[in-house]
Order: sequence, then C-alpha cells, then structure tokens
Amino acid sequence: MIKAKHKKPALRPTTSKAREALFDILRGRINGARFLDLYAGTGAVGIDALQEGASEVVFVEGSRGNVKKINGLIKKHRLEDKCRAVTKKVQPFIESAELEKQKFDIIFLDPPYHTDELVHALSAVSDAAILDSDGIVIAEHFKKTQLPDSFKKLKKIKEYNYGDTVFTFFKKPDNQE
Repeated sequence: MIKAKHKKPALRPTTSKAREALFDILRGRINGARFLDLYAGTGAVGIDALQEGASEVVFVEGSRGNVKKINGLIKKHRLEDKCRAVTKKVQPFIESAELEKQKFDIIFLDPPYHTDELVHALSAVSDAAILDSDGIVIAEHFKKTQLPDSFKKLKKIKEYNYGDTVFTFFKKPDNQE
C-alpha cells in the first residue's frame, strides 16, 4: 500500500491589490516604522513596507528556500542595510526576539489559511513584549475565519475585507505592555 505524501500548504502570496489596500491603510503610520513580517513567504509584504517608508523589516520564514528567495529580493532592491531574513519558525522567533528586547511598531502575520497557526501566532505575539506600546498587529486571514474582538492582551480595532482576504488589526489597550 502506497501512502499519500502530506503536502506542505501551498504558498499563497498576498495579492498585489490587497497589499496596495493594506499600505493605503498604513499610509500615516508606516514611515519610520520597525516592521515584522511573520510567515514572510515570498517577502512581498515586507519589501512593500520598506518601499513605503519602513525604517527596518525583519522577515521570519520557516522555509530555507523561501528565505533564500527573500534574500535575493533584498539584494535586488539594495535593501541589505534595512532588513534581514530569518529562517525560523514563528513561535521560537518571538521568544528569542523578546529575550533580545526587540520591539516592533507593526507586526504583520499571514500564516497558511485553514490551519490553526493564526491562533497560535496571535497568542504568542499577545504574550510577548515585542509590540511597541503604540504598535499594531495585522492578521491576514481567510474571510470565513472569525477572530474574537479581543485576543488575550490584544483588542481588535478594525477589519478590512478584500475578496477572500481579511486584514484584522489589533492593538494592546492603553496602559498595557
């Protein structure tokens, strides 16, 4: 009997239309921001963040092959001094970033749709002290995935729908770190 191989979830890059809409929303906040791109995939969102004025981007991606491609994009756009790509799973990265006292103004996460990665990642981000006090977390997810109004220490502030894609914005309530 031949067993079927389990496929890794296919790479599903954020569409250019959705990215354009996202950066229209972020227009007043992206300039000079420290941007964390979790589940970076192709790196397109982080590269756009740099081109829109982010001062720094950290790409976190579990696939070595994808990180190699992201590093190629970084080199192509001559952005080596403003970003780095890390081959690591999201939760261990968050733990090490917290230990190193790294802070980010914008944390973008786009885990594979139809998995429980989103819940685990939001939980880890909520518990860690890596979000700047006035920072935001943006979760990209499938439109049928409903996220609660608050997620541990994070409170939902807005949702934006683009076809099958939803961007849910979270923020820590005031006086919480």
